[in-house]
Amino acid sequence: MNPIVNNLYTVNERIARAAERSNRTPDSIELVAVTKGRSISEIQTILDAGVKNIGENRVQEAQQKYATDTIFDPKTCNWHLIGHLQRNKVKAVLEMFSLIHSVDSLRLLAEIARRAEERAQPVDVLIQVNTTGETSKYGLDTDDVLTFVTDAQAYPTVNIVGLMTMGQFSPSPEANRPAFALLRSLSEKIETEQFPGVAMRYLSMGMTNDFEVAIEEGANLVRIGRAIFESSVE
Repeated sequence: MNPIVNNLYTVNERIARAAERSNRTPDSIELVAVTKGRSISEIQTILDAGVKNIGENRVQEAQQKYATDTIFDPKTCNWHLIGHLQRNKVKAVLEMFSLIHSVDSLRLLAEIARRAEERAQPVDVLIQVNTTGETSKYGLDTDDVLTFVTDAQAYPTVNIVGLMTMGQFSPSPEANRPAFALLRSLSEKIETEQFPGVAMRYLSMGMTNDFEVAIEEGANLVRIGRAIFESSVE
């Protein structure tokens, strides 16, 4: 078996076991395969193996890959922007991506809304939240999230469909359990408020080193790259 396909099988098995531990079905968890720095042939391998969502960090790199339209069929493959987004890249992003994970300011949201209005097509986004308190990470402070969602009501062409966070890079997956639990709690608070046009469908959290803990804490979008594309990754 191709090593990448074998890794993908192992990742899906681990996702399934984590889902069962949290009393959910495996098909309630969506895998976003992180393809930063990966070749067209590697990406084609995972698409052929059944991956439906690919995640890119950098807009320019994604544009180069997206141009290979004979390989990537938008009808069968969803593109997720999981990296930081600058406002001057929004127009290009809306031409490629079906979900933006990394909205972290009202100015960025306003620009997405403006471009969405030009296209006459609403845009789905996730709010990125800094649940670890690390100054090196993007994302809203946890205390600012409810105010942000309230202010976002002024931009009806943007649909807030969930939250995203990044854990610490730690050798212990358990180190990020509090950060993931905090994001779930914020999602529940937002749901309680019943904001118009806001639906907490997604919790995007968990990467190669901690996705099982993230699933146990409520993640239904996990962003995994190294465990799929690299050998000897636990």
